[in-house]
Amino acid sequence: MSATILKPHVRDLGGFEVRRLLPGFPRKMVGPFVFFDHMGPVRFAPGLGVEVRPHPHIGLATVTYLFEGAIMHRDSLGTVQRIEPGDVNWMVAGAGIVHSERSSPEDRAAGAPLHGIQTWLALPLAHERTGPAFSHHPNATLPLVAGQGTEMRVVAGHAWGKRSPVPTYSDVLYVAAQMNAGSRIDLPPEHEERGVYLVEGEVTLDGAPLEGRHMAVLDEGRTATIAAVTAARVMLLGGAKMDGDRHIWWNFVASSREAIEEAKTRWRDGRFAPVPGETEFIPLPGE
Repeated sequence: MSATILKPHVRDLGGFEVRRLLPGFPRKMVGPFVFFDHMGPVRFAPGLGVEVRPHPHIGLATVTYLFEGAIMHRDSLGTVQRIEPGDVNWMVAGAGIVHSERSSPEDRAAGAPLHGIQTWLALPLAHERTGPAFSHHPNATLPLVAGQGTEMRVVAGHAWGKRSPVPTYSDVLYVAAQMNAGSRIDLPPEHEERGVYLVEGEVTLDGAPLEGRHMAVLDEGRTATIAAVTAARVMLLGGAKMDGDRHIWWNFVASSREAIEEAKTRWRDGRFAPVPGETEFIPLPGE
């Protein structure tokens, strides 16, 4: 296997594990992907659930993709949208957006499961300060690429001649793949940068085992073969190299430190548009 392996940084959020792969070392980004979190799996006890108060973003687009459970999204555009497994919530922060993520009262009362991936895609310079936007794409609208023992859902961008309806701003590869034991995926080098993340199961990458919950960043310009030893779930991600480095601080992504400082001041001064109907918020770290 000719690839760079990124190890997860694990955080326990009160019995709820999150594994962060990006930003990582030695790779900060893979294509436009600058943040990659694997949440769960977890089953909340009755009365508990996701409780992320309103917080701001700039300079990025977020994608939440769930395998189990559901989350209620609310944002400063007035969007109220439940996301369920296989759906895509695509939120463009651009110049600035505020959102919250919570379990619904019904899910909280029952003690629902949660398992999924949260990612941020840095926006190219030409769109870094674009107006905020949100779109929801149900699972059935996302292209399916079926092979012998594999099902690959094109979450965003394009792959194998299919294109997702998610309105991306740069060349993107983002695919959720389910593999039966004995199946294989030949991942062509049509995208400049590519990563393979093993969510669950056992696979080999070009004949070498890929450790679970690790990400392999592939060499450019060559086809890679993913073979399933057992039933497995993998995420394929990447795209064109970003047009320059990005600074990351808390929930902000920007091409300049000045933009980060400006966003910090705006949030501290209450000058981001609020989420309608919500008065809680997450303060700046350390404040």
